[in-house]
Amino acid sequence: MSLFIKKPLDQVLAQAADTEKGLKRTLGAGNLIALGIGAIIGAGLFVRTAAAAGQAAGPAVTLSFVVAAIGCAFAGLCYAEFASMIPIAGSAYAYSYVTMGELIAWIIGWALIMEYALGAATVSIAWSEYLNKLLGGAIPYEWCHSPFESFTDSAGIHHSGILNAPALVILLALTLLLIKGTQESAFVNMIIVFIKVAIVILFIAIGWQFIKPENHTPYMIPEGTPAVVDQAGKVISDYSGWNKHGWGGVLGGAAIVFFAFIGFDAVSTAAQEAKNPKRDMPIGILGSLVVCTILYILFGHVLTGVAPWKDFVDPEKGREASVAYAISTYMTGYGWLANAVTVAILAGFSSVILVMLMGQSRIFYTMSNDGLIPKAFGELHPKYKTPYKANWILFIFVGAFAAFVPGHVAGDLTSFGTLFAFVLVSIGVWILRVKSPNIERPFKAPLVPVVSTLGALICTLMIVGLDAQTLKVAFIWMGIGLVVYFAYSRKRSKLKNPGEILPKASDFN
Repeated sequence: MSLFIKKPLDQVLAQAADTEKGLKRTLGAGNLIALGIGAIIGAGLFVRTAAAAGQAAGPAVTLSFVVAAIGCAFAGLCYAEFASMIPIAGSAYAYSYVTMGELIAWIIGWALIMEYALGAATVSIAWSEYLNKLLGGAIPYEWCHSPFESFTDSAGIHHSGILNAPALVILLALTLLLIKGTQESAFVNMIIVFIKVAIVILFIAIGWQFIKPENHTPYMIPEGTPAVVDQAGKVISDYSGWNKHGWGGVLGGAAIVFFAFIGFDAVSTAAQEAKNPKRDMPIGILGSLVVCTILYILFGHVLTGVAPWKDFVDPEKGREASVAYAISTYMTGYGWLANAVTVAILAGFSSVILVMLMGQSRIFYTMSNDGLIPKAFGELHPKYKTPYKANWILFIFVGAFAAFVPGHVAGDLTSFGTLFAFVLVSIGVWILRVKSPNIERPFKAPLVPVVSTLGALICTLMIVGLDAQTLKVAFIWMGIGLVVYFAYSRKRSKLKNPGEILPKASDFN
C-alpha cells in the first residue's frame, strides 16, 4: 500500500472524542498558557540575551527578539489552526498523518524525539550543573558528571565522572509527577512558572532604575566597530560581517535568540487533554508566545541598559553568568538578586523538562495507538489515565543519556527536530486548506498561504544555518528511523490493517 496513505480526519476526531478510553480532559486555557511559558522560558532568556547583544545586535537585541517572535508567530498560527481543528495528542506527527501521509508522519514523529527526549536529557544535565553552583560545589564531581568527563584540580588530583545523579533525580521526580496525573503536573508547572516569571519581573523592575541611557547609545553596533581580542591576541568577536552590525546585526541576533522561543509547540501535544480545545488551544499557543515576547523585550532592554553590551563580548560574561555579572557589577546592594536569578534558572529548567517529558509521552501515545510503535507506549494507567508505561520507558531512555553522556553531545539536535516540525506544520496547513477547504476550522491562521510559506521558509533557513556536524548526526538519526519504519512500523500500521482501523466519528453519534 502507499507509503503516503493519509489518516482520515473523521477517525482522528473520533479518537479525540473517546474520553472514556482516552486521556482525561482536565486543562483550561490558563493551564495551557502556563505549559507554553513553562516550556519557553528556560535558561535561554538568561543566556541568549547577552550572547546576542555581545556578538551581533548590541542594545538592539530587543529588536532581535521582535524579529524572532515574528518568525515563531508564523509557525504558531499554523499550530493554532491545527490544534483547534484536530484536538488530539501527537502535535506535528498527528497533523502530518492527516495532511501528508504515514511516512511523513513517521519521519516527523521520529524527529520530534530529538526535540523532546534529547532536549529533556540535555536540560536535566544543565539543571544538575546549576544546582551544584547554587550549593557551592557541594556535590562531588564524580556524581554529577558522565564517565566521559574528567578534570584535574589545582592540587593535581584527577577526577573522573561516574554518573550524573542530580539529573537522574529530577527526571525521576518529574516522571512520577506525570504518571500521577496531567492536572497535578499542570498545577506544579503553574507554581514553577509563577516563581520564575516573578523573578524575571523582579529583575526588570529593580534593574530599570539602574539603566544608563549612554549604554543604549548607539542602539545598534556601528559599522566599522573593531574586533575584540583576548590577552593572547585571539579574536573573540568580529563585527565586520553583514550580520554583525546595524540592521544585519539585528537579524544575526534574531538567529541567536530564536531558540529561546522554542517550546510553544509543546502546548499542542496536550490538545487531547484540553477541556475546550477549539477555543483554548489557540489561546494557549499564541498567548504563551505573546507573554514571553513581552518579557524578553523588557528583559533585554534592562540588561543592556544596566551593563554596556561590550561587557558581554567576553564568553564568561556572555553565557550563564551574564545576569549575575550585571547585578554584582552595576547593581550595588542587590547581590541577593543574583542568587534569585539562579533559582529562576533552576525553576525554568524544571518546567522545561516537565513539559518536554509530557510532550514526548503524548506523541508516543498517539503513535502507539496508530500501531507504529509497540502497544505498551499507548497503555493508560487504570487509575490516573496517563500513559505511564511510555513515561517509564522515556525515563529509562532519557535517564541513561542524562546520567552517562555529556550534555554538549546533543548540540543543536533539539533545534533540528523543532524546526523540522515547524516546517511540516506550516506546509500542512496550506495543503489541508487546498484539499479540504470545507472542514470546520474554529481558528483560522490569517493570510494563508503567505503566513504558512513564510513560516516554512524561515524555519528551513534556520535548519540550513545549523553546523555541518549537527546536520550529519541528524540525518543519521533519520536514517535509523527509516530502518525502524520499514522493518517494524509499516507492517503493523493500523491504517493498513482494516480490521484494526479506528472507528469513525459517526460511530459515536
